[in-house]
Amino acid sequence: MKKSTIITLVVVAVIVLWGFSSYNGLVSQREAYTAQWSQVENQYQRRFDLIPNLVSAIKGSLKQELDVFGEIAAARTRYAGVAANTGSTQEERVKATSQVESALGRLLVITENYPELKSSALIQDLLVQLEGTENRVSVERQKYNEFIKNYNLQVQRFPGSIFAKIFGFPVEPYFESVKGSNVPPVVDFKN
Repeated sequence: MKKSTIITLVVVAVIVLWGFSSYNGLVSQREAYTAQWSQVENQYQRRFDLIPNLVSAIKGSLKQELDVFGEIAAARTRYAGVAANTGSTQEERVKATSQVESALGRLLVITENYPELKSSALIQDLLVQLEGTENRVSVERQKYNEFIKNYNLQVQRFPGSIFAKIFGFPVEPYFESVKGSNVPPVVDFKN
């Protein structure tokens, strides 16, 4: 065999091996950024699951506390009305006083069981949980963009760009925030 034929075969073998290596590298990079995007979506799902659960817990707590304070205010109003009415009987005054005491007793039970009213603690917890979730989302997006950068560099650098075009590996877009994403989300406690 001629020396030039051997050199040609070696060059072709190197190019073929390099092509396989480039293709496999591109596939690995694509799988890496696809897996990282799944992590971003996991954090989105966490956010999606977390917010309604926390809002429901806060609504329940606020409702309980509002009920107690509402009962106290209503009992106080009834007592004030009975006390201001010169024609009211002692029995009506005792009943109005008992209602105030009952409402206050319920408040005392809540404050004994929960030294701080829980709505403020739950709201703080909601804020901490949302902040933590947003931080996780941000970290996962950043990692995703790093994977995209590495992949795009491999796709665009010569001579890898040749194999990327041959095997159909396009340049992928980075994660970019949507317009208006700098505005914080609104949490609605009305419903």
